[in-house]
Amino acid sequence: MATILSLTILTGDAGAQQAAAADATVQRGPVTNLPMPRFVSLKASEGNVRRGPSLTHRIDWVYKRRDLPLEITAEHGHWRRVRDRDGAGGWVHYSLLSGVRTVLVEAEELPMRTTPAPDAPVSAVAERGVVARLGECVPDWCRIRAGGYRGWVQTAGIWGVAPGELRE
Repeated sequence: MATILSLTILTGDAGAQQAAAADATVQRGPVTNLPMPRFVSLKASEGNVRRGPSLTHRIDWVYKRRDLPLEITAEHGHWRRVRDRDGAGGWVHYSLLSGVRTVLVEAEELPMRTTPAPDAPVSAVAERGVVARLGECVPDWCRIRAGGYRGWVQTAGIWGVAPGELRE
């Protein structure tokens, strides 16, 4: 069976309706109306992770790394359910979180290149566990900044960006 793909470019009202329909398919948080899931970072140097969305719930552990990237998976009032790179998670008060995007280097050594190309010169190498500020993302590449260095890295070597995510 052959598959035929077509691309229709819409303008005017039809384009706006199509964009609105596509936007409606994105799951949104009931409190913030922001896309879900979404990535954020830990604003505080310590953040209690609780079993439920209130101060009465038990603290399971404490995140102790400022700028750690986290993924928000649910919202309830002033609480956000987050998940870290290892899949562990719990509820964190929203005041401990920031919309500033960071990523965690997962590769043992991740070359930071001058342009988003596998043969581009290497400006630095980020080691596993480095938390870096996230910049622009194009298909398969993101620009990061860490330790005074900046460069393009392949998205397969970092955690904190959605598959296929594009950023300007």
